[in-house]
Amino acid sequence: MYEGMVIRPPSEARSLILQITLGCSHNRCTFCGTYNDKKFRIKGLEEVFADIEEAVPEVRGYTKRVFLADGDAMMLPTDHLVKILDKLQQEMPELGRVGIYANARDILGKTEEELKLLESKKLGIIYLGLESGDDEVLKSVKKGATAQEMTDAVIKAQECGIKASVIALLGLGGRGEGGRRHAEATGKVASRMNPRFFSCLTLMVLENTPIGRAYERGEFELITPEESLKELRIIIENLDVKNTIFRANHASNYLPIGGTLPRDRQKVLDAIDACLRGDTGMRPEFLRGL
Repeated sequence: MYEGMVIRPPSEARSLILQITLGCSHNRCTFCGTYNDKKFRIKGLEEVFADIEEAVPEVRGYTKRVFLADGDAMMLPTDHLVKILDKLQQEMPELGRVGIYANARDILGKTEEELKLLESKKLGIIYLGLESGDDEVLKSVKKGATAQEMTDAVIKAQECGIKASVIALLGLGGRGEGGRRHAEATGKVASRMNPRFFSCLTLMVLENTPIGRAYERGEFELITPEESLKELRIIIENLDVKNTIFRANHASNYLPIGGTLPRDRQKVLDAIDACLRGDTGMRPEFLRGL
């Protein structure tokens, strides 16, 4: 049984969502209010196995994918994860891929042998929030990891056969020069990571977060829609990746676009420029959301 609001990546919309931890063990990022209503705990194996036995018959024939929630379920010991993956394979022989949220600490804390073992058990993709390539921004939002640590983690996971989906947040550096540094650094760090998937979302401040309260006090400025597109353009200009699937089509974004980079770089830049010129429209504010 899932406790609280269901949180999963957009690409896992058709997956079975299996909650193996509750909340987030870090839960200090100033922009994130996702797990404020949950006290972190690890679900026991008996509880998880019961959830698997109950849920799998309901999704059989509908999906071959599973997403392990909540926020950083990858923090679990490898033997614990292996038992869950084995149980999934037992109850779901058609299992194609398992996904999971992870942070740098989770990945760097496991050996290459452990990661390869998890990959052999169908753990095929990790979702990691880079948020920004600028260490000053990362420190200010209490991310709990440096850009280099997250880069090392993504490279390590992918070298062990686990694909990485990396997420950045437009607007996290605020307005002006800080926003430009944030965008340039994010593009450069994502280039070093060379993830299989790279996505840009747009920061939306929530009342129940420190950055939301700073916004209310006038201590943090949100970027304008036009500035968000300019930030996105700077990120793309600084991206030097190989066969990375890029998406900026999240509901929070003002211009839903995507492509495979570097092949579609110019097409993406042209779409941004057309929107900045007013040739195409932006997503209206009332249709944006998380």
